[in-house]
Amino acid sequence: MRKTKNTSLDTVVTDFILLGLPHPQNMRILLFLVFFIIYILTQLGNLLILLTVWADPKLHARPMYVLLGVLSFLDMWLSSVIVPRLILDFTPANKAIPFGGCVAQLYFFHFLGSTQCFLYTLMAYDRYLAICQPLRYPMLMNGKLCTILVAGAWVAGSIHGSIQATLTFRLPFCGPNQVDYFFCDIPAVLRLACADPTALLMGDGGPSPPVAPI
Repeated sequence: MRKTKNTSLDTVVTDFILLGLPHPQNMRILLFLVFFIIYILTQLGNLLILLTVWADPKLHARPMYVLLGVLSFLDMWLSSVIVPRLILDFTPANKAIPFGGCVAQLYFFHFLGSTQCFLYTLMAYDRYLAICQPLRYPMLMNGKLCTILVAGAWVAGSIHGSIQATLTFRLPFCGPNQVDYFFCDIPAVLRLACADPTALLMGDGGPSPPVAPI
């Protein structure tokens, strides 16, 4: 049964409450330690890869290692967008996140995540050339082309993240403001919109009557 909201479009949401992962209260310390250790190990592993690529000049001329270094850099930032906030959910800290902070988190998650996907495609293309065109590989995948492709992946990821964030937060949010997730992602945030998201997807930018999630 669909329930109606007793809210007004005049009410503006200024922050969101991240409900986080459901967990027993007696396991908060254990979960905090588990996620904290995983986060630290992830950062250290990626940092080790970056330092290895940076310290060995021979690896600078090999596109595969350059792409691997960029991937490690992206993974460090992508983890930092989500995991620290998730760890705070296991502490008595305030779970509120400002509206602008929620927009930024959604943007950077999709920006870095999509850039990683584009980078995986470049790495697959690099291995394809190395295997199928071994004699021409140094000419086909040189340092200049590798730099251009990596820059293109960053630009494409930024455009993707901007589109996702813009389309999501064009909708009005008038309450409630509790995000049933551990970070601001599109499906969780859209459930709180006071307008029908399908109208926006069909090109109707005007507000629709308030609706509530089922």
